[in-house]
Amino acid sequence: MTFTASEFDYIRRLVLEQSAIVLEEDKQYLAESRLLPLARREGFDSIASMVAWLGAKRFDGLHRKVVEAMTTNETSFFRDFHPFEALRKSILPELMTKRACSRELNFWSAACSSGQEPYSLTLLLQEYFPSLADWRVRIIATELSAEMLARAQDGRYSQLEVNRGLPASLLVKYFRQHGSDWQIREDLRRRVEFQIINLAETWPLLPPMDVVLMRNVLIYFGVETKKRILSKVRQLLKPGGFLFLGGAETTFNLDDAFERVQFERSMYYRVRKT
Repeated sequence: MTFTASEFDYIRRLVLEQSAIVLEEDKQYLAESRLLPLARREGFDSIASMVAWLGAKRFDGLHRKVVEAMTTNETSFFRDFHPFEALRKSILPELMTKRACSRELNFWSAACSSGQEPYSLTLLLQEYFPSLADWRVRIIATELSAEMLARAQDGRYSQLEVNRGLPASLLVKYFRQHGSDWQIREDLRRRVEFQIINLAETWPLLPPMDVVLMRNVLIYFGVETKKRILSKVRQLLKPGGFLFLGGAETTFNLDDAFERVQFERSMYYRVRKT
């Protein structure tokens, strides 16, 4: 069921052209694990036969499914924990003081995958900041994959998924059980606005942001694409806004207008004051 180096090169070019994501040469095993189920669902007897079909056709729905399969990222509730502690203990209290006149806060969860990150933020606000109930708070969650975005909008997770990072007290309080799955309450789902955005292409109009969560996605892009994305994030942030990246990501040598700030065991970025 494996495929050749030339077939993998075709997949790498397709993903790069459509998403600007760079698949390294040593990721063939990942491609096989993600594309074999797709090939079977689409009626092919192997990945190789699906790649041959793709190569003979113009870009269409199956090409898009292949790209989405290769760009779906790992996620979990309250992933890495420490960024959410920084939000709870330091960042949100600071923002609430600074935005007291406008009473408005905007958050962006970029590359939200199946939705655990924006819902974790929603739960954080609901549980620890009840005074925000009469503020205008927007949580915008975006994703390249339409399939992942549909999953996120549904807000339904398996027992294994809710066991990963979600405290039992929040599960019981804010989720409803459906058979072996758990679904976040409808009123909380409605607080998140979901959109399809390809970070490497033109972005739709977004409101100025107080907090941008763009974690564990820049690592998949080439240097020039990273620079373009960070430049656009910088222009999108409100004065005094915050950017969170993944633990293996940095703005260093990419956009020196950002400065790194450490809070306890978490790192975040702010635009340097001029």
